[in-house]
Amino acid sequence: MKRLSILGSTGSVGRNVLRVADQFRERFSVTALTAGRNIELLAEQVMHFTPEVVVVLDEDLARQLKKMVTAERHLEILHGLDGYRAAAALNSADLVVSAMVGSAGLLPTIAAIEAGKTVALANKESLVMAGELVMDTARKKGVSIIPVDSEHSAIFQCLAGHRRQDLKQIILTASGGPLLDKSAEELDGITPEMALCHPTWKMGPKITIDSATLMNKGLEVIEAKWLFDVPLELIRVMIHPESVIHSMVVYQDGSVIAQLSSPDMRVPIAYALSYPERLPLELPLPDFVDIGSLTFREPDLEKFPCLALALEACRIGMTMPAVLSAANEAAVDAFLSHRIGLRRIGEVVEYVMAKHKPIPNPDLSDILSAADWARLTAGEGTRLPSPPTVYSLCASEPGNGGQV
Repeated sequence: MKRLSILGSTGSVGRNVLRVADQFRERFSVTALTAGRNIELLAEQVMHFTPEVVVVLDEDLARQLKKMVTAERHLEILHGLDGYRAAAALNSADLVVSAMVGSAGLLPTIAAIEAGKTVALANKESLVMAGELVMDTARKKGVSIIPVDSEHSAIFQCLAGHRRQDLKQIILTASGGPLLDKSAEELDGITPEMALCHPTWKMGPKITIDSATLMNKGLEVIEAKWLFDVPLELIRVMIHPESVIHSMVVYQDGSVIAQLSSPDMRVPIAYALSYPERLPLELPLPDFVDIGSLTFREPDLEKFPCLALALEACRIGMTMPAVLSAANEAAVDAFLSHRIGLRRIGEVVEYVMAKHKPIPNPDLSDILSAADWARLTAGEGTRLPSPPTVYSLCASEPGNGGQV
């Protein structure tokens, strides 16, 4: 029996983790659940899975939740950052699923690693913001980090059993999101409701908007660099609208190994939970005859500048990826709140990056301070009529042999 601590249980990944855990009750139990403000759903999860510990955002929400789950006499209800860290480091947990949204997942993920827990990682911001620090800590603690994102799970599977010195290239596929075929002019009129209609994946609002701007793919490039210890030049992004091939690995003999499945997050989640085993999920296979063809195209960095910004942040390194991530969070929140348009997201992120002086060899305090500064500066950028474009993007065109 593997005991799970699920950080972010009310989000899209967390809900799917619980679906898998519920399907295989003989293999998994839930020892901790954490959420932000969605205490109604959290209360339902508590009653169904009877964890030992549950964590919410603040003390008031903790009081409200306690009234909703009074029957659970042995339940410990915690709140705030200390609570999230406690759930991540819980003695009774065998595996910690890091599925909190955004930069809030960084410190709990580090807490899990420092406690020696195996981490199933869905919170890409942990590696975007502090990839070197997180991976160094994992190596020192002897902790395994198993990717949950469909793309990184695919790469993880395609690398298994092969010599790393034979690796030539990693190809990260991207659906292209709901706006792939819109013209640059049409993007000006996109509302949050329109951008949230993803054609193939069911995800939370933040990651869905990141998919629409292609920022998500840029964040995944940075994540892949640290997770698989490869230079940026070996990572290529390719648009694949059918979302059947989740990523590919190219070897030096010309072999290309791909991982394929229907676009259902339970596939990579189940693999992370049961690794190295595979669970009989009984999900439908892709209907290749009905699909007919699998198509690919290069990403348009002019129409989707967020990908270019992420690649540039990766090239610069230091604290710039943390600034990119935090500024993007603030800009996406402004878009979802109807305070800025979709195309302003990239403008705001670029504005913040232009103002940042990267800190070399950053420690955790430097990273967190840079992220806090970026959020404040992004707020300033969202209030400007149109933030000036003062940042010189050397990533505006592919710089590694036509690859991005």
